[in-house]
This record gives sequence, C-alpha cells and structure tokens, in this order.
Amino acid sequence: MPIVRNLGRAASQLLQSSGCGCGVSLVPVRAIGVSPRQVASDASFHSVTFSESDHPRVLITGGLGQLGVGLAKLLRKRFGKNNVILSDIRKPADNVFYSGPFIFADILDYKNLREIVVNNRITWLFHYSALLSAVGEANVPLARAVNITGLHNVLDIAAEHNLRLFVPSTIGAFGPTSPRDPTPDLCIQRPRTIYGVSKVHAELMGEYYHYRYGLDFRCLRYPGIISADSQPGGGTTDYAVKIFHDAIKTGKFKCYLRPDTRLPMMYIDDCLKATLEVMEAPAESLTMRTYNISAMSFTPEELAQEVQKYVPELQMTYNVDQVRQAIADSWPMNFDDSNARRDWGWKHDYDLPELVTTMFSYLGSDSRIAQAN
Repeated sequence: MPIVRNLGRAASQLLQSSGCGCGVSLVPVRAIGVSPRQVASDASFHSVTFSESDHPRVLITGGLGQLGVGLAKLLRKRFGKNNVILSDIRKPADNVFYSGPFIFADILDYKNLREIVVNNRITWLFHYSALLSAVGEANVPLARAVNITGLHNVLDIAAEHNLRLFVPSTIGAFGPTSPRDPTPDLCIQRPRTIYGVSKVHAELMGEYYHYRYGLDFRCLRYPGIISADSQPGGGTTDYAVKIFHDAIKTGKFKCYLRPDTRLPMMYIDDCLKATLEVMEAPAESLTMRTYNISAMSFTPEELAQEVQKYVPELQMTYNVDQVRQAIADSWPMNFDDSNARRDWGWKHDYDLPELVTTMFSYLGSDSRIAQAN
C-alpha cells in the first residue's frame, strides 16, 4: 500500500495548527467507516444520553489547536474537569496535559475512536480535526482523507451512539459567486479550496444525518478568529493578529491586503461562547443545522486607526499579496447572523474597540495603554 505509506509520511510532516486555532489530526488512511445503520442490533455497546448524567461527557478531537484548548478550559469550568477529554495525535504541552484528561484519538481509526466513545461514555463530541486551506492545497489526497473520511467516521459513530455532535465550519465555505455583503446562512457557496469544499460537505452531511438518522448535529460558520494566544501564521485573516505584535515591537506594520478589504472577524472568547451556547440550545429552538455567527467587520485601515489610539507612532504600509487578496475578495464582507440571534439568542461581547484594548492588554503593552489614556 504505497499510497497509504506516503500519506502517513506526509501527515507526520504537515502537523500544525491553523490560524483560527483548529488542531490538525493526521494519520494513515483507512476505509470509510460503516454506516450507523449497518451495525448489528445486538452490538455490545452502551450509550449514555445527556439525561442520564448530571453533565455531558465531552470528547474534543483535534484538540491541541487554539480553539480546542480554549474550549476545553471553558467546558471544564462549566461541567467539571473530568467530564471533558481533550484528544489529538500529537504530544500535548505540559500545561495542557496536566490541566485535565488527555487521550490519543485517531479520527481515521474508526475502531479506536468508537472504543473511546464507548469506554468513556461520551455524549457530546466536538470535531476540530481538519487539514486547513494552505496545507490542504499542497496535499489534496491527504486533505480528502482527514477532512472527509475522518468526518464520515465521526458522523457514523455519533449517529450510532446518539451523540450531540459539533463540527465547525468557516468563512472559507463561501466562494466568489456567493453574496458578500451581507452573506446569508443559505446561499450559493462554491468555494475553491479543498478545505472550503470539505466544510460544505460537512455542513450538508451533518444536515443529511440529522434528517436521515436523527443525529443531533450542530455547526457554526466561524469568521476570522483573533486571539492574543496565537502567533500569526500567514493566513488571510492573520494580519489582524500580526498588526498588534508589530505595533508593540517595531511601531511599523506592512499589510498584505488592500486597506479597504472588509472581512468579518471575532475575538476568540466570543467564538468559544457561541460554540457552547449553540450546543446548550434546546433542540426545538434550532431552525437549521448550520448558522453564521459574527461580531464585527472591519478593514485593515479601520483596524490601524483603532490601533493608533494606543500606538500613535504606528506606521502602516501596504504590500498587497495577490494570492491572499484573491482569497479575501472571494470571502464574505459581512456575515448575516440574524438567524442565530433569533433562534438561540446569540449576542457578541467584543466590538472593534474592545478587541483592540483586550489584545494590547494581553500582549503586555499596558504601559502603552496607560500612556495613551
């Protein structure tokens, strides 16, 4: 099986976390898991529903990315440390390992993943394992295996064991023919990256499993996620993180997008809050399986003006990267998240001024803020 060996070798070389913090779980490829309705009726497994316990028993796959670690911290505070299991195929840092239960979970190993769900009586599953856009374009077969075959395994196990399943989607699930200002929940998508295509596939498969098998599937389309805990990795929305680092270190920032490029953004605390809220929302309140969520939408020029309130000497220049600019021009300028606000009461806490203040505070520039104030 040279293809399998090559994919496995590529996986070990491409392990990394995304700009939005989603961890990557990469492993040798296996066959797509069996349908949940092909499991024998007398199969010896035990499924515990949420009503049978005081708190959900949670598994987070691909959990060593920024969002996975942050979500585990939030859920452990809410449900108790031992009720939330963080998993990945990478070695966790000491602070993560000792903060609560951690387990090796391989999303392409159907049998192992099923055993984890059964043995730990999992009732909620957050599926963050994915190969993201830049790496996915460099290795499409591997991205197909991780993002699509891995998803199929998770869907089958979740349906078989009556789990509540969360799979994040992305601003990248839209394409150049999508309406951009605003972008509604339901519209033409047609993304042009394997990552975006796999996320549209996840949205539709989750909805299908909900109507076909009764799976409690829930999904949010994340905008660009900003956090002081992550280093910019060169992604299209990462300029909104890098500007803070450069403003503090050098007082200069060169932006790779045009000054008028408007994109929807969100501070990580709002993102994690929305994820927990949609999972806790009563099923009868949800009119759809996938929702847009948004908090703010700004351009590099608008962000720079806000940053200059705290770092007046910031010098902003532009050197447009045509590849990233083309991606940004195909993405929404504003998310219409009115359905989320109506159905389950979504409300963000951070607008642009609060975001900038929080970022500078966490990055250790309190003296600059005090001076500006």
